[in-house]
Amino acid sequence: MTGSTDDRAAPVENPRTANAARGVPESPRPLSTVWLTVLALFAAAAIAGLVALGNWQIERRAWKLGLIAQVAERVHAAPVAAPAPAQWAALTKANAEYRRVRASGTFLDERQTLVQAVTEQGGGYWVMTPLRLADGSTVLVNRGFVAEPFRARVAPAGSGRGEVVGLLRMSEPGSGLLRHNDAARDQWFSRDVAAIAAQRGLGPGPVAPYFIDAAAVPPPAGTDPKAWPVGGLTVTAFTNNHLGYALTWYGLALMVAAAAAYVGREEYRKRRGARAGADHSKPRA
Repeated sequence: MTGSTDDRAAPVENPRTANAARGVPESPRPLSTVWLTVLALFAAAAIAGLVALGNWQIERRAWKLGLIAQVAERVHAAPVAAPAPAQWAALTKANAEYRRVRASGTFLDERQTLVQAVTEQGGGYWVMTPLRLADGSTVLVNRGFVAEPFRARVAPAGSGRGEVVGLLRMSEPGSGLLRHNDAARDQWFSRDVAAIAAQRGLGPGPVAPYFIDAAAVPPPAGTDPKAWPVGGLTVTAFTNNHLGYALTWYGLALMVAAAAAYVGREEYRKRRGARAGADHSKPRA
């Protein structure tokens, strides 16, 4: 009896089972199409949002540079007459704030108001003294800063007519950042012209919707220098970190894009490996 050859095909080896038997770690599976779509949409939204934030900071930088240039021009200009009542309605921060102005009249020391402040000289108060002008109107003048120990003995502006030169500032309605003005208790945290005028009864004439930050003036002879308000402390130097912020947002956008590209490349490699494994596991004829 002659021998015969077994024509049956050899059993196909399962790659996963074979690898496990040999102690070879299983290759990570590729993500599903749904998960890839979700990750792609998230990455696209994140990149778009980060780029938009960077663009916004570039716009803010342009605005800040314009503000810095505008303020520098105004504070170094020759002083002009403080706006009269007929001009008040047209005043805005954009067209009036930080202009150098001049006004003369009679200081009403008995109606001054102390507004809590923190300056380069420490904690204390702004001394807001009304100035009654010749036309009967009144403008509040921020004569300057006094430290806390001298709040009860602020040196008066003096009797008779006086003149003030300083920077026009628009009213600060409302309250401070974390504390509220309390007119009944005479506690002030913002230079709210309307509220101060109402509490002090600065009629019958109109009260300007702005106040004047007075320039520094030396104390009169015989006056305690520490009790004399220190003027000229208006902050006219503004920080401009917008370019750094913009680069940060753009950098984060690049990082997200790089991470998305890495994930995409890895998923492509996994899928290509999975296809190759599937082809290898198919029975051969």
